[in-house]
Amino acid sequence: MNSVRHDLVVLGGGPAGYVAAIRAAQLGMNVACIDENSRFGGTCLRVGCIPSKALLESSHLYEEAKHRFADHGLTVSGLQMDLSTMMKRKEKIVDTLTGGIDVLFKQRGVTAYRGRGKFRDIESIEVTGEQGTTLVQGDRFLIAAGSRPASLPNIEEDGDRIGNSTTALSFPDVPKRLIVIGGGYIGLELGSVWNRLGSEVIVLEALDRILPGMDSELAQLAHRTFKKQGMDFRTKTMVASAKRDGDQCIVEVQGGEPIHCDRVLLATGRVPTTGGIGLDVIGIPTDRRGFIAVNEDFQTEVKHVYAAGDCIGGMMLAHKAMEEGIICVERMAGIPSHMNYDVIPAIIYTHPEIASVGKTEDQLKEAGVDYRKGIGPFGANGRARTLGETEGRVKILADRKTDRVLGVHIIGVRAGDLIAEAATAMEFGASSEDIARTCHAHPTLAEAIHEAALAVDDRAIHTA
Repeated sequence: MNSVRHDLVVLGGGPAGYVAAIRAAQLGMNVACIDENSRFGGTCLRVGCIPSKALLESSHLYEEAKHRFADHGLTVSGLQMDLSTMMKRKEKIVDTLTGGIDVLFKQRGVTAYRGRGKFRDIESIEVTGEQGTTLVQGDRFLIAAGSRPASLPNIEEDGDRIGNSTTALSFPDVPKRLIVIGGGYIGLELGSVWNRLGSEVIVLEALDRILPGMDSELAQLAHRTFKKQGMDFRTKTMVASAKRDGDQCIVEVQGGEPIHCDRVLLATGRVPTTGGIGLDVIGIPTDRRGFIAVNEDFQTEVKHVYAAGDCIGGMMLAHKAMEEGIICVERMAGIPSHMNYDVIPAIIYTHPEIASVGKTEDQLKEAGVDYRKGIGPFGANGRARTLGETEGRVKILADRKTDRVLGVHIIGVRAGDLIAEAATAMEFGASSEDIARTCHAHPTLAEAIHEAALAVDDRAIHTA
């Protein structure tokens, strides 16, 4: 068995892992990165963030051409949807970005190992791949094992008719009827894709609302909007089982009639992939859900072994994992980096987009925080009018005494891009007055943020 030693060995090539490997190499470390997949990039690049956004964009353009182009004086005849070409475009984007990681590794001198990694002892990981087995030794280790879609009992997943988000990214045809189990961001994004392409989409959610954890006001607005788009929502609905019956599926719900459909998407969250990597061998425990506990330096109970990303819990977001990976290796190098978990934006790439950073109004009420609220509607925004995208609003929540911005929530066109201004402002401890006194270019969508900041102090200009 071949044996190679490195300063740092990263187990996992997703957002936390590959980014940490590159940053560590920049800092002069001899770095290795191990991943069991043929392509680096983790769930995000391969079967998550990137391919889903590619399909969201393609399906949105199809929807626009069918229903919105006429508003601009554009007549389209003979419009057809080629699902195969759409899927090929998605795969090309994935190939380009994952291939880019290989290039970056070569440029930075990161040694890549493709194979299944498992701790052999506290100083080495055994990597088993197509080329055999290699013993990778290290002075330090960073576990960036990521996460996988959660499963449910009595849901008979076959990876075809009944599957998770990975399955739903590659349906060979448009289902006539698609059941989505779970009303969170994954279910809504992929449900939107297939709804636009012609599926009858039924979303089953056990709670009394969709988008749990999201600001409830925005969730209600989103519910109404998606319903108008043709999606059927059934809240307070517990799924008892789902099974395949030939080319059809049967979904049993508690207290209701069975639902027959062509395909089922299970979208009930994600769980850490910490099993089978040898944590028990080196004495690192996990909690009952499989998460690894770390301190502020991302160290585990074994001092020279660190962990970051989805496998340590918190918000399961690629950008959060990336920042943790960077901060982890910078602290290894003695750089006093920090992570502000109160200012991590979250985005849902439906249409309209939904973006949020900081505290929700529900959280402030529950904590008894005295706050003021300002609303900037897109209907009063000139740029939104020219785009024909007037639905939605910006909501800014600020502390009543200090005026410090506590949360910003946006539903509307390009909300995912707009939230960056709010996150930057909050990172620097901005007040709503700071945003209101900042001159925003006209006409831009960002003026809706400016209007909301003015409205906090009841001096909005373009809204009553």
